Amino acid sequence: MQKTKGYAAAAAKAPLGPYAFERRDVGEGDVAIEIKYCGVCHSDIHQARDEWGGSAFPMVPGHEIAGIVTAVGSKVTKFKAGDRVGVGCFVETCGMCPECKKGLEQYCEKGMVFTYNGKEYDGTPTMGGYSDKVVVKEHYVLRMPDNLPLEGCAPLLCAGITLYSPLKHWGAGPGKRVAIVGLGGLGHMGVKIAHALGAEVTVLSQSLKKLADGKRLGADHFYATSDPETFQKLHRTFDLIVNTVSTGIDWNDYTPLLKVDGTMVVVGAPDKPPPPLDVFPLLMGRRSVAGSAIGGIPETQEMLDFCGKHGLTSDVEVIPIQMINEAYERVMKSDVRYRFVIDMLSLSTPADREGDFRKHFETHYGASGKAYEELAPAYEFGFEMAASPKFHGQKFHDVESEIKSAYLGRYPDADWDKNWDALFYGWEKAGGAAGGFGFI
Repeated sequence: MQKTKGYAAAAAKAPLGPYAFERRDVGEGDVAIEIKYCGVCHSDIHQARDEWGGSAFPMVPGHEIAGIVTAVGSKVTKFKAGDRVGVGCFVETCGMCPECKKGLEQYCEKGMVFTYNGKEYDGTPTMGGYSDKVVVKEHYVLRMPDNLPLEGCAPLLCAGITLYSPLKHWGAGPGKRVAIVGLGGLGHMGVKIAHALGAEVTVLSQSLKKLADGKRLGADHFYATSDPETFQKLHRTFDLIVNTVSTGIDWNDYTPLLKVDGTMVVVGAPDKPPPPLDVFPLLMGRRSVAGSAIGGIPETQEMLDFCGKHGLTSDVEVIPIQMINEAYERVMKSDVRYRFVIDMLSLSTPADREGDFRKHFETHYGASGKAYEELAPAYEFGFEMAASPKFHGQKFHDVESEIKSAYLGRYPDADWDKNWDALFYGWEKAGGAAGGFGFI
């Protein structure tokens, strides 16, 4: 067994905190992965707070895992140490039912084993990606695009495939009018993917506050659903509506916006039942309301390759794990543009980070005459500052004078100008924002 560090919820609605547990050793068909980043999905919050019922604790959430292969079993053929990989929402299925054989493992008759808050078929509880490592069967490991940053790819493993699958299945493309309801973590990926597929894309959002973002992401049109005229103007407009909003709307307002033979696909999982669906708009337009859940392994890999080809990533805010409880509250307030991603280096101790900085030092400073013993504390200080609640989310450019004062207060004999780049490297590694310097 392998000792593993993570963050867990000890009980429903309890704040997440540090948690030590064990992963299995690498078996002959397994891939071991060092987790670099993990996205924060709204479903993490629902399950950590037991809003859907059936949650098991302690729970290590996270099913948008991006990392690097560290070891493979003797029968693994598709991956090797050093590969950039991902793990999405499930880690085991029966492999024998009609759906699994068609690559639709998300609809497995036996039931897919979720990456967290589930049990493998042998009864072992699953623990998710808010941790430093994971061991997964080869079939459920995905190859990440080489040309895209891992932190931007992590949310593709849930938000990306959740939108790609219905858009592809219902034929979004040239000549089709597609509406995306809600411009959040799911919706912003829907706009990007539908636009890349060649569809005419409309965003239906509660207000016009995100109009500029919607157009930047690829929307052709943007309407506020708080304006009653929106529903009159858009009557019988869309071939496909993808509803990403999990609560607070009446589906009956949206079905009349479909053309004859149009479909509204629901992908946002509500914590409360929606109002009863009026059948007459469906009858009088041969319209359909359907649901869609993530995607199978082949389609998820197809989606990742598509995103690599078109340069699509999630818009993310990278945070240290220590900020996860604050991030949950901000998600509930829609205060993120558009997905939080945890940098798992923030789980590390100074001893863990020493190896990372030593490699960086040898690469960048080996011939400079600078002393490792002097630069290492500057690196660690920068990491500490960026991960602290006081400075998290601040741009380095805006707080540099305050950080300089704190650094020289702790190390009065240090040379700020000489050690600045090592300190800034530590700041970046903890997910700090560069500001006006343009480094990230």
